[in-house]
Amino acid sequence: MWVILYFVLGVAVAGTLSSGVFLGLALLGVIRFRQDARQQFSAIPDDVHLPPVSVLKPVHGLEAQLKQNIESFFRQDYPEYEILFAADEADDPALDVVREICARYPQIRTRVLVTGTPWPNPVVYSFHCMAEAAAHEILVTTDSDVEVDPHYLREVVAPLLDPKVGMVTCVYRGKNAAGFFSGLTAVGMSVEMTAGVLVANMLEGMKFGLGPTTVVRKDSLASIGGYTALRDYIAYDFAIGNLIAKAGYRVALSGHVIDHVVNQKSFARMWQNQLRWAQTTRYSRPKGHFGSGLIFAIPYGLLGFLAAAGLGHWGVGALLLGLAVLNRLAEAWLVGWMVVRDPKVRSAPWLYPLRDLLGFAVWFASYLKLRYVWRDSRFELKGTRIALRQTSSDGR
Repeated sequence: MWVILYFVLGVAVAGTLSSGVFLGLALLGVIRFRQDARQQFSAIPDDVHLPPVSVLKPVHGLEAQLKQNIESFFRQDYPEYEILFAADEADDPALDVVREICARYPQIRTRVLVTGTPWPNPVVYSFHCMAEAAAHEILVTTDSDVEVDPHYLREVVAPLLDPKVGMVTCVYRGKNAAGFFSGLTAVGMSVEMTAGVLVANMLEGMKFGLGPTTVVRKDSLASIGGYTALRDYIAYDFAIGNLIAKAGYRVALSGHVIDHVVNQKSFARMWQNQLRWAQTTRYSRPKGHFGSGLIFAIPYGLLGFLAAAGLGHWGVGALLLGLAVLNRLAEAWLVGWMVVRDPKVRSAPWLYPLRDLLGFAVWFASYLKLRYVWRDSRFELKGTRIALRQTSSDGR
């Protein structure tokens, strides 16, 4: 028993040290991000030299604050742009919202497409159809659960004017629209996700994209075979950035931060969403995902407290748990406030230590289940790809 407790205590100490190292890397990543953002924003050209762009936006159902999200793209401080919308079906209720907003902004050129779902990943097929119809060379792809401020286009497009840059992507803060469980996901986006992106950008540069926004030129997109090359990837955002980087272009992380609206009303829905993306990351970046198990702090703090208490070293246990909590509060402030300016980090900082514990549980669970149904009964995930679900001879 004593041997087991000392082993657990050793694991807790190692995890506390590794999470501390990650906090230091996150601090360096924050400094790098803020420096790069200042340089990017100071280099934004005037209106005459900003090229026209096409905004590609797939829609699917009446998502939380859909009208507010879509309307934010019609209020851009940008000289010339068009917005293309795509839905799987003609009777998608989101299209009524789209058409209502389009009618209120007749000065913005818009187009609505109904695409169907012939590819395993319907979102990628929507992007493919919209890219074919787009009038301009620069394509800004963005999800329907994203809200942006009026400077969005101006700030995310500018880095792409460098011909060596083939894609731009940007970090995001979670915006809770559904309650407690949704709030845990939102703060995880603002802090955990962003911290990982900043550290990756600092250590090896951006070699992936982030789905809420990717900005590409048609020439860099063509260099990887267009959206056809992404047709069966679930993590198409990771894949497009990875392929463009392999094609010899640089992927730039914009200094702009957007709002990603989160609407997960139940624990089950939150858990399924988190697990799906954790498993996707596991296959997309297996080494990085495995190593991410060492960046959590609260689980190791709790283990250290319990093991040390079992050995009679209450002071050591309290120290390890206290260091873990301080670590997560510091990371929440550095990333969640200094980078993405998430107001929830200031008003409820205790949410992130709780999210850290949940994040570790999701990471652990990502190694327990290898496949599950994607979108409907026709598709399932196999690694990073979406495949037709195989059925037995009796149709099951």
